[in-house]
Formats: sequence, structure tokens, C-alpha cells
Amino acid sequence: VPAPYNAAHPRVHASPRRTLARVTRVRIVDVSDEESFALVPPCADPAFDHRTCDYWEDALAGSKAHREGWLRVQAAGSSSPAPAVPHDRAQSPVLNPFLEDAARRRPAVNPFAPETNPFAPTTGARSGPEADLPAEPDLPAEPDLPDQSDLLAGPDLFAPIADNPFAPPPRRVDRPSAGAPRKLGLLGRGLGVFGSYARVLLLDDRPAAYCQFGPLSAYPRALRLRDLYPQLPASPLPAVITCIATTEETRRLGHALALVDDVCRELARRGFAAVETYPEAGARVDATSAAFPGFWERAGFAMVVADDRFPVMRREL
Repeated sequence: VPAPYNAAHPRVHASPRRTLARVTRVRIVDVSDEESFALVPPCADPAFDHRTCDYWEDALAGSKAHREGWLRVQAAGSSSPAPAVPHDRAQSPVLNPFLEDAARRRPAVNPFAPETNPFAPTTGARSGPEADLPAEPDLPAEPDLPDQSDLLAGPDLFAPIADNPFAPPPRRVDRPSAGAPRKLGLLGRGLGVFGSYARVLLLDDRPAAYCQFGPLSAYPRALRLRDLYPQLPASPLPAVITCIATTEETRRLGHALALVDDVCRELARRGFAAVETYPEAGARVDATSAAFPGFWERAGFAMVVADDRFPVMRREL
């Protein structure tokens, strides 16, 4: 049967055959252990790295730079070497003129001790004015109290219920090991209370986008920046998204917007009423971790502070 002709588009013909498109599997995972931390994609600019960035965690000295030492897993129990002591200080002992030699130290004298206190009462027979005082009367013996050991041995009414079908099960938290990369330790600070601080979007199990977020108290630089604008609501405090990025080959395909929307829904589930982000206006594409105002507007955010350098974008949840 010949394919019918499309009058509206003369060059387009309806084909009876179907083109089977390859289905891409999209998955979003929390960054909470070494395995998921290994999925964090590198930055498009090799000078920066999400895996070694503490820009938002340190208000003054934070950096986005790539630091190879932060990626190496240290042996458990290892610690950084102690700072070297100067030679002259190491050879000569420190003299403390206020420290008395133990061999010459004499025991302290207590002026209030009975043997040295002339005003302390003496034991034995009364003398002087106290001899004429009447003797203290004998007080009756205290009555015997009933034995309450049976009450103490009974069930504790205030103890937590072991098997409560209405209580949620205890949350199992696997914290990063002591020798884990430093950035993983920063991302795992709130696992027991808040949850994960970062998520990665995977396309067919390959990292495509990365997002860092969390409560405002977890990011001192965001707190410091927010203090510049007293017009922002002080209560309730919002959550923040500090970083959103995609790999170079997956840009402009909507994956960053999909990841931001997923994070916003997760923050609403965790009880937040709003989320804010602080993009850096005028920054290079590969040098900013907070995208640009236009991106956040497409993600459903509104500009609440129109600053020339650090505007504030906010989305109600």
C-alpha cells in the first residue's frame, strides 16, 4: 500500500513503519557513601571539582578548586603529621618560673583543720559555758517503711515501647568511614537527622547532573550572604540549593531542571516551606556552581532580591 500524501507538508509522507527509539534509563541517587560519591561527575572546567569543593561550607576560606589530595582515601586511623617544632625550641626545655620544684614543695597548711584551728569544737566532756546546757533529748526511732521492692521490680510505665506497630522503624544510617574523602564527610554531616546533602542524576548509569542542597545552617557562606538582605523572611528559614551542574555532553537537554525539580519535591517532603539559591551574576558558565537567574526562573523560582552581583532566587514549596 503506497504511503498517503500529506497536503499540508508536501515533503512529508506518513510511513507505515515505526522507528524504534532507544529508551534512556534515568535514575536519581543520593550521595551518602563511597559508592555513590564515586558517581559525582567532574566539573567541565578541570580547575574546579565538586568532589573537593568546600566553597559553601566555609564562609571565608572555602574553595572550588580541584585538590587531588582530597580524593585519596586515607587509611583508617591515620592522621596528618604534627607540625614540626623549631630546632632551638626542641633542644632547650621550657622554663616556667612559676612552677615550683616538686622536691622542694612543702605540704599546704590548712588553717581550718582541728589541730590548727583554735576555734574548732573539742571532743569529750563539755567545759566552760556549755557545761550548764541541758543534754539533747533522745528522738524517737523512725517508723519502719513498707517494703516497696515489688513496685520497683514491676514494669517501667515510662520506658519506650519495644514493639509499636504505629511508630516508624528506626532509621539505619551508614556514615562515611574515618578515612573517607573529606568532601564525603561534609556531605554526610546530616545523614542522621536531615538526610543526604547531594544527588546525582544518572543516564543509563552514567552521571549526567549533580546537585548539592541542604538546610541553611549547613552552609555558612549562604548564611553570610543572606544576612546582607534583611528584607528576606527570617522565619521559617528556607532550604538552599548551592550547586547545580551537568556534564558537558548532557547540557541543554533538561536534565538539570529535572534534578532541581526532584530536589525541591524532596525538600518539601522533608518539611521545608521554601528553597533559595544565590546565583552569581556575570560569572563564566564553567566557573559558577549556582547557575544563572534565567535558569532558576525556568525551574519555577522567582527573584526576590535583584542584586547586581548576588541576586536571591526563591521557590515556595
